[in-house]
Amino acid sequence: MPILNRAAELQPEIAAWRRHIHEDPEILFDVHNTAAFVAERLREFGCDEVVTGLGRTGVVGVIKGRHGPGKTIGLRADMDALPITEITGKPYASRNPGKMHACGHDGHTAMLLGAAKYLAETRNFAGSVAVIFQPAEEGGGGGKEMVKDGMMERFDIAQVFGMHNLPGLPVGHFGIRPGAIMASTAEITITIKGRGAHAAQPHRSIDPIVAGSQLVVALQTIASRAVDPIESVVVTITKFHGGDAYNVIPETVQLAGTVRTLKDEVSRRAEERMQAICAGIAAASESDIKLDFRRNYPVTVNHDAETEFAAGVAAAIAGETSVDRAMAPMMGGEDFSYMLKARPGAFIFMGNGDTAGLHHPAYDFNDEAIPHGVSYWVRLAETALAK
Repeated sequence: MPILNRAAELQPEIAAWRRHIHEDPEILFDVHNTAAFVAERLREFGCDEVVTGLGRTGVVGVIKGRHGPGKTIGLRADMDALPITEITGKPYASRNPGKMHACGHDGHTAMLLGAAKYLAETRNFAGSVAVIFQPAEEGGGGGKEMVKDGMMERFDIAQVFGMHNLPGLPVGHFGIRPGAIMASTAEITITIKGRGAHAAQPHRSIDPIVAGSQLVVALQTIASRAVDPIESVVVTITKFHGGDAYNVIPETVQLAGTVRTLKDEVSRRAEERMQAICAGIAAASESDIKLDFRRNYPVTVNHDAETEFAAGVAAAIAGETSVDRAMAPMMGGEDFSYMLKARPGAFIFMGNGDTAGLHHPAYDFNDEAIPHGVSYWVRLAETALAK
């Protein structure tokens, strides 16, 4: 069962939607233009219900099948962009300085709109499809907010499915796995307070830069010595701020970064070791060190039955050899995790081809992938809700 002819026919129109969204990237929950565009299209398609303002700025469209009542499945796309300056030079590049669709959410939104148009035209299923367009995936937890707003209960969603493009995976290919497929995330901030002094008199100081440098190195022992090598953990320091002059030892330094794991217990172990390392270096350096460890997105965990089902649908579209059913998990975070904690479902990756990586200023969603994504959504809905 190859890609749908109708999906291929719709590709130019869907690509135009995608490029329109790409030109006007919006951040976190401030996706008012994108949400309005989505809602307008859903109403044009004849969705039976279009609800806005869920999870602050999310949109849900409901399409009822023509074969009678049945369960409701949710199909989810994300709408928000990133605070990155685009360098693609494309004619449809971002018109909003310092903002761009560097993760392909423009493509995700456009493909789900394309699937909604097809499903509203044909309605060849029993039950209902809820097409979910969420804000603030990139750090704001928009998926969590939609769940908190009672989305699952309001639309009686029984199962929920998500999809993300993946640079490096060929167009027309898919990847999925049961269990943990993406990592939990935590944001860490470490504040080191010492005693400032003239750079030529370091003995009069308690140097927070030296203590911070020791911390950066010591924190890497969490992965190398404190956690089972079979487990996955990433501890990355991404900020080191301190000092304003070449001849002054500063009073305070601040470090920040992220911790990623595939198990909650590993995250707890990482926090324990981080607290112990901070306390030890504080004692050794006579500085004051405070750790703020803030858990963010949970692990994205695919449900076994739904993963097998989603992989089968992908294989029907792309062929079995083009579907990796046991892809390696990724250490990036994803707030679809909140929806998978609320309902059974699965998250799948589809190929974006040989493009710049996600979150890179030269990234652009590959419009050639559109028919594959639309076909996947349509076949998943029609198969899950077969009459």
